[in-house]
Amino acid sequence: PGTRHLQPAMALRSFFVGGNWKMNGDKESLERLMCTLNTASLDDRTEVVCGAPSIYLDLVRSGLDLRIGVAAQNCYKEAKGAFTGEISPAMIKDCGADWVILGHSERRHVFGESDELIGQKVAHALASGLAVIACVGEKLEEREAGTTEEVVYAQTKVVAENVTDWGKVVLAYEPVWAIGTGKTASPEQAQEVHEKLRAWLRANVSDDVADSVRIIYGGSVTATNCRELASQGDVDGFLVGGASLKPEFVDIINARA
Repeated sequence: PGTRHLQPAMALRSFFVGGNWKMNGDKESLERLMCTLNTASLDDRTEVVCGAPSIYLDLVRSGLDLRIGVAAQNCYKEAKGAFTGEISPAMIKDCGADWVILGHSERRHVFGESDELIGQKVAHALASGLAVIACVGEKLEEREAGTTEEVVYAQTKVVAENVTDWGKVVLAYEPVWAIGTGKTASPEQAQEVHEKLRAWLRANVSDDVADSVRIIYGGSVTATNCRELASQGDVDGFLVGGASLKPEFVDIINARA
């Protein structure tokens, strides 16, 4: 029943739900969360990936059911070296994780990462065999100034220039003004940007990539709003922040069930 209303291209794209745990949790609370996820009835058509703090990657990969993927929340652009405090794709893979989140707005706006650096990270992560959740999104003042498209196209262009295998990339649109603020882009606002991003991919990459790449939404997704967001034609899933640490994450995973 979950696919009966889907457009043809949409039906080809499996639903994807990422949980970004950010700098939260300890061994005890994460073990409780993993137990909840391991014992939950999850829609088997939805790909699920949890982004754990790097210090817990080993714990989470060994504790989570293998049907759930594990991501690091960041990595550096080099394989090894004198980069105190950083982690490499090789280390992430050594912990058994297959994914990394790159370009998250907190990395851009709290830690000052440039588009150029994010592009270099994307290139190195993919070359190292990791799959990438690449984030793009505008700040409130950019939306109010009417430059949303300009901002997200520029960010997407830098990602696209560094992608060698689109089959290993999920694009996450996260309006910065809707992250952790309780504000959510309306389903129509989310769909509008996702549709434009897909059109950009069609014009600048290829029809195949535009049809197959999953564009997921991140920005205060909850069990309350996830179903309406999931019903939009170009919303292929979610990157979930705070709610991914709660039992309601199961409802979000099952938004299309």
